[in-house]
Amino acid sequence: MTDHQYLKNTPPRTAPGTGRAARHAVILAGGEGSRLRELTRIIEGDERPKQFCHIIEGQSLLDMTRRRTSLIIDPDRIHFSLTARHERYFRPILFDVPEARLHVQPSNKGTAPAILFSLLKLAELSKTSTAVFFPSDHYFSDLAKLKENVDRAFRIVETGAAGLVLLGIEPTYAETAYGWIEPSDSFFGSLTNSVSRVRRFWEKPDRSTANELLKRGGLWNSFVMVARVTDLLDRFKSCLPDLYSELSVTVGHAQEKVMNAVYERIPESNFSSEVLERSTDMLHVLRVNDANWSDLGEPQRVLGTMNVLGEKAEWMAYAA
Repeated sequence: MTDHQYLKNTPPRTAPGTGRAARHAVILAGGEGSRLRELTRIIEGDERPKQFCHIIEGQSLLDMTRRRTSLIIDPDRIHFSLTARHERYFRPILFDVPEARLHVQPSNKGTAPAILFSLLKLAELSKTSTAVFFPSDHYFSDLAKLKENVDRAFRIVETGAAGLVLLGIEPTYAETAYGWIEPSDSFFGSLTNSVSRVRRFWEKPDRSTANELLKRGGLWNSFVMVARVTDLLDRFKSCLPDLYSELSVTVGHAQEKVMNAVYERIPESNFSSEVLERSTDMLHVLRVNDANWSDLGEPQRVLGTMNVLGEKAEWMAYAA
């Protein structure tokens, strides 16, 4: 059953389960989507980022991510990382979401400030919460398997067996446009659903390195991750102390003009390179197979996914 078929036929979770009270989700939807800009112009006729673009069955990628997430996390615990300049695009989609769960940054300064901003918002709600982060521009064909793996990642983190668990996708080829995770050697580390420590991250490796990682059991980095909020905040304190200091004293307290001033002076920063790569001591990766996962960040991947689904749209003739 494909991603969109599963979403159509499966109702969202409507009540919290036992032991789930402290679980939250953050959907990362504040990026500019520049790599897909040419395609989004064809589809929408404007400059909107890809997460607000209606691609599959007339749904925006943000719509699909939200519905997918609601199968895993109670809908009233789903939060959205957003950017103020995109308000005209996200308001119609998220019209029913309370303001407290819309984490709207004054501007987009990269993934590190976006994640830290949401972590600080979550910490105001609960000091003991655990969160899963989902990018808003991904595709998964098997949502039941996704739910199973995210639930497992939550259990691993909640029992203290790992500080942060990333979902690593078993690769089908040596993709150079994805980030890769190299697991540490372990006795069962090559088995599907195994959990290993992380040896190293490789961001968009060259062809030779990607081929070597494929041979060595490397995994595609899905950027879907589960961690305790306080543990991740501690990593920010250690890895990006200036950014942590700037945002921690303003989030939840500052007037709009103060937040604007803070975001004008903080530098752009990348969560993967400036936090994850410096935190391998607390990282584990959960090996996921047969997920038919794709990062819809480039036109050819969007068209490939549409073809796999048998989707037809007028704009495809202009994008081919």
